[in-house]
Amino acid sequence: MTTELNRYTDFEGLREQAVALRREGLSLRQIRDRLKIYNNDLLQRLVQGEPPPEWTKRPNAKDDLRARARELRLQGMTYDQIQVELGCSKSSISLWVRDLPKPERKRTPQEASEIGRRGWELTLRRREEERQAAKRTAAREVGSLSKRELFLLGVGLYWAEGTKDKPHARRERVTFVNSDPGMVRIFAAWLDLLEVPAERRTYHLMIHETADVTAAEHYWADLLDVPPARFGKTTLKRHNPKTVRKNTGPEYRGCLVMRVLGSADLYRRIEGSWYGIVGAIASTD
Repeated sequence: MTTELNRYTDFEGLREQAVALRREGLSLRQIRDRLKIYNNDLLQRLVQGEPPPEWTKRPNAKDDLRARARELRLQGMTYDQIQVELGCSKSSISLWVRDLPKPERKRTPQEASEIGRRGWELTLRRREEERQAAKRTAAREVGSLSKRELFLLGVGLYWAEGTKDKPHARRERVTFVNSDPGMVRIFAAWLDLLEVPAERRTYHLMIHETADVTAAEHYWADLLDVPPARFGKTTLKRHNPKTVRKNTGPEYRGCLVMRVLGSADLYRRIEGSWYGIVGAIASTD
């Protein structure tokens, strides 16, 4: 700093110029360029005490919340009460109002706990609304899929979830297993795109023995618009009494197994296409 100051023999004169420029509404960058001062510490000293112009301040979506939180704190509200009122986190409230005097507590620990619980529930609801809004926005951004996009998506989906050939176990047949209805629908649409006939597609269920097997089969049949009679023998998973299952209830419908008969050529096309995708990424890099 001393060396840098030595370059400027008239500090007060520079400060006078810097303050004048600041009051004209110039930013630090503009003052730096105007006075040819490239030392940030020295520049800060020259404009010390002068507030930045309003146009240089970044807008903050939480400015209104902050102002309201400070207003409520001055009215004597606690962090819990402000959280219930505004729906923001207590960590944010703490940052906004920590310089203000603490209000006198006038409630029992039970009342304080109830207020805290309501505030947390409000925060959880707000977070869930933000999650769902982000998901809806992302879904809208996808739009429609071209045939090429659906083809590449299906190849990647199969390579992640389908049966694959191994050098020690030749499995050049297309078998797709999944419990997610969306993934099953995409794979079925992919087979439609490749014009795989319905008679070459087989279905069967893998499901826990305590589940409603009939209801699950009808669910998958309705999803794919195929008769339940097309389903083969269901594979039942035996219950281990030492484990606590979480995949229970009406939403549990097991895993659907979709196979394509006589599919060696189709499998080779999938594998080759996957390596083509990998190669395309490598060439792009």
